[in-house]
This record gives sequence, C-alpha cells and structure tokens, in this order.
Amino acid sequence: MDLKQLRAFLTVAETGNMTRAADILHLVQPAISRHIRLLEEELGAPLFERERYGMVLTETGHTLVGYARRAMLELDRARAEIGSTAVAGVNGLVTLGLLPSTVDMLSGPLVTALASRHPGIQIRLAVGYAGTLLQWLETGEVDAALLYGAERSTDIHTMRLVEEPLWVIGPAEARLRKNKPMALARLAQSRVVLPSAPHGIRTLVEHACAVAQVTLDISAETNALSVQRALVLGGHGLTILPPIAVADDLRAHRLSGAPLADPAISRTIVLGLPANRATARHVRRTVELLIQTTRHVIESGVWLEGRWLGD
Repeated sequence: MDLKQLRAFLTVAETGNMTRAADILHLVQPAISRHIRLLEEELGAPLFERERYGMVLTETGHTLVGYARRAMLELDRARAEIGSTAVAGVNGLVTLGLLPSTVDMLSGPLVTALASRHPGIQIRLAVGYAGTLLQWLETGEVDAALLYGAERSTDIHTMRLVEEPLWVIGPAEARLRKNKPMALARLAQSRVVLPSAPHGIRTLVEHACAVAQVTLDISAETNALSVQRALVLGGHGLTILPPIAVADDLRAHRLSGAPLADPAISRTIVLGLPANRATARHVRRTVELLIQTTRHVIESGVWLEGRWLGD
C-alpha cells in the first residue's frame, strides 16, 4: 500500500468515476485501475462495486476512506511544517471545522487575518454539522472546530464563545417581527419545517416541546440548511433557526423572524480542541485568531443577536 494507491483510491471515491479520477491525477485510466486492483489484492476485499453509472464504495471501501483521508492529511501536515522550516515565523497546515451558519461570516476575516499575521500557516476550512465536526475532531481530521454546547466528549476540551437565541422564521408575508415574540404553543398552530434528528436545533426544540407539552405539526424534515430555507420560502411552513443562519434574507425582507417564547430557546457555540493530543503552536495561533474574529463579528453586529461569552 503506497501513497499513489491511496491518492487514486480517494479520488475515485470522491468522483465515482475512473476516467474523471485519471484526469484529475493526470494519469491514464489503466494506471488508476491498477492502483485500485493492487489495494484490493492487498486487503483481500473489493473496494468498489462497478455499477452502470459509476464506482460505488463497498463496506470495506467506506472503512478505508476514513483511514486514507487521515493518513493523507497527516502527510500534508508534515509536508507543510517541514517544507516551511526555512521560513521565519509560525508555519504549518491547520484544518478548522466550521458550522454552516458561521462559515460565511468567519471565513473571509479569518483568512485575511492569517495572511497578515501568520503567512506561513496554510488553512483548510471544513464545513459540517456539529455531530460530524465532533467526530472529525475526535479522529484528528480537523485540528479545532466550532460545536454546539450540547455536544459532549471526554476527548474534547471546549470553550464557550457565543450564545444566540432561536427564532421562528417564515416568509415575508408571515410578518414576523423582532419585537413580537411567538409562543411555542402558537407555533404549533402552523406547519413547521425542522432539521432532521439528531441535529442540535432539533434536540433543543424537542426538549422545549416536551417541557411545554406542545406537539408541532411537522411538514418536512431536512439535514440541509439550504433546503430548510427553500421550503420556508416556498410556503411549506415556518421553521426554527438562529437569525444568523438566514441573516441576508432577513435584511433583504425575503424572510421574516420573531424570537421564540414560552419557552425561549437559545444555543451555545463552543470552540472544541482535542484533549487526547497536543495542540501545535501553529494550531494555537490559528485558534487565537478564530476567537478574535468571532468576537469581532459579534461586537460589530454582523452576527445577528449573538452574545459574546468568551473572556
């Protein structure tokens, strides 16, 4: 098993196509096929099902993907750190995990700050929901991540950064207003679009409903913020989100929103770092800038309704 084989395997897994993988890696297709065949012979199991419309990972293939990605990431980290030893300052590769609702407002300022303060640091931004980010953090696929306070792991140290309320979000014609909170019992009179379990917001909403003895009329569930937004815009129901998740739509009056009340629900966003391995200096410097950037977007009002909790 060598790096060329792993790189070929991962590229086929990501594209689902031998020809496309060959184009990306600037190889001929027989070379890609040979790399895959040698891997399968070494492991003693097929990695792909050859189907009519592409290559589909087998159970063995899914298992190998996780290990292969981590192996390639560690090598990239080593290459970035060793290859930049002649450069003055802090150097290395840092992979950060960001939540979908935070990536747009944090990524630009963070990359700008890194380029100015630590040009030797290479940054990779991975976007995912909190449960996925927690898993990546535990397995080492990311160096640090923003999570919800509800996420728990003995292998992760957390620092509280932001508290934000959950709002009822609807189309503009719903005429929801910031100064007119909507009770959870009243929301139960409307159709509702919710994130799929075990999304953090879904867990908070279900707990509040149990306490208030309220049953919501759910029209649809989705694990994609874009779909949740589209369904609300399409008139399929109201939803529950932090206002920052649809800030542009609220400012443009495409959507309207009101704080959820009786009970009010808020969520806490924390910074997660691994407790079971050392945090390298270049990761610490990047995390410091992430914290500073988060505080700045709170204090400047970019993060709608966000409240800073850090020191």
